[in-house]
Amino acid sequence: MKCPLCFSTAHLFHSQPEREYLECTNCKGIFVAKEYYLDPVSERERYLTHNNDVDDPRYRSFVSPIIKSVIKNFDPLEHIGLDFGAGTGPVITKLLSDLQYKIFAYDPFFFPFPKLLQGTYDFIACCEVIEHFQNPAEEFELLKSMLRPGGQLLCMTHIYPEIPFGNWYYKKDPTHIFIFQEETFLFVREKFKFRDLNIRDRLITLSG
Repeated sequence: MKCPLCFSTAHLFHSQPEREYLECTNCKGIFVAKEYYLDPVSERERYLTHNNDVDDPRYRSFVSPIIKSVIKNFDPLEHIGLDFGAGTGPVITKLLSDLQYKIFAYDPFFFPFPKLLQGTYDFIACCEVIEHFQNPAEEFELLKSMLRPGGQLLCMTHIYPEIPFGNWYYKKDPTHIFIFQEETFLFVREKFKFRDLNIRDRLITLSG
């Protein structure tokens, strides 16, 4: 089995009745084989079960690391952003728009506006998105191509910690098909020629 991010060889990492997980020998990405992917209809139905209410204070708090980073580093009068994988409730788009930022929402299921993928942006938010990538090599290539010089790709995901994988809650979501370790992000930085990488808890910032 080849890794969908770096195409190196992978070996069995964890097996359970529902599905098997493989770990890449090169980039250390942890992923499932295509046979375990949900079909598009089932995947969309799964996302509809998420309680992503833009007015939910807990949801607003959850995305706050991205909001704070944008406010710190970008000017609403000068910079433009993209909420990539905005989901059913585009709270990042809502919160930044309320602060007078120009930001667009894109999601292949709920905001399918492919013309947005032809633009370029000063910041791109990917909140709980990259672990759903079926083709992470293609997706990161696309994201890097949309990032303006000096811009930032702001990702939120749960990096695999040093605990028994079988007990880890994050892998239980059937749409979480590619799990990142710190080594995986180091590979992403080098492979896609990001200038810098910063990991702070669940916020991963890749600078263009």
